[in-house]
Amino acid sequence: MKFNISYPLSGAQKCIDIDDDKKYSIFFDRRMGHEVEADNLGDEYKGYILKITGGNDKQGFPMRQGVIVKQRVRILMDKNQKTYKPRRVGEKKRKSVRGCIVGADIGVLSVMIVKKGEKDIPGLTDVQIPRRLGPKRASRIKKLFALGKKDDIALIKKNVIRRKFQSKAGVDRQKAPKIQRLITDSRIRRKIQYKALKKQRWDKSKKAAEEYQTLLSTIRRRKSSQRKESRAISEEKKAEKKGGVVEKKPVVVDKNKKVEKKGAAVEKKVVAE
Repeated sequence: MKFNISYPLSGAQKCIDIDDDKKYSIFFDRRMGHEVEADNLGDEYKGYILKITGGNDKQGFPMRQGVIVKQRVRILMDKNQKTYKPRRVGEKKRKSVRGCIVGADIGVLSVMIVKKGEKDIPGLTDVQIPRRLGPKRASRIKKLFALGKKDDIALIKKNVIRRKFQSKAGVDRQKAPKIQRLITDSRIRRKIQYKALKKQRWDKSKKAAEEYQTLLSTIRRRKSSQRKESRAISEEKKAEKKGGVVEKKPVVVDKNKKVEKKGAAVEKKVVAE
């Protein structure tokens, strides 16, 4: 079985191959995240404590944290799962993964040194590999160089770790990362402006809601008054029908017209005689 051993304090990493199954049997039936004493691996590992971080079986399938089995299983995966990248929106696929319990079928086991032993391991604990890149976030830069909150922005930009390299033309150059989450004067100004716009929108929506409520109340009052009037008219009509009293409109008769007609008829009779 191959062991990929890493030491975070030095930044070094080393791969060793152990053929004796009696030596690495101490890792059998242990899960990812468990810490194991490595005295059984050899004298140079005496006092070391290793933490299991992952691994692959002999066919290359990776160990998966949370899959508590000692074999390979097929799991339905979506976009939020590791070792799977969907090609369409909402796509799911069943893929094979190795469980998180270590067994004899593991080809490569990844471990990390949690506690250093008595002796140094050559090429792992006796070397110091510098970090290629420094911190990028403003708060982490301040923490690394013990800067305060009120320190000048120029001081933070000055303390950024720059990476030196040589261009294709053979010229020495250096690169600095773009500082993330850096609070500048322009950022504060934009934030104030954004808050003012947000308050204006809130006031506008509140005023519109008040106007709508007043309009709604006037419409309701008007409708209720109309309802009351129509109810009163219908009640009056019902009361008239029950009492039998029906008001009739008076007929206006023009007497002069009738007299004129009678006189004309008398004249016709005289003419005829």
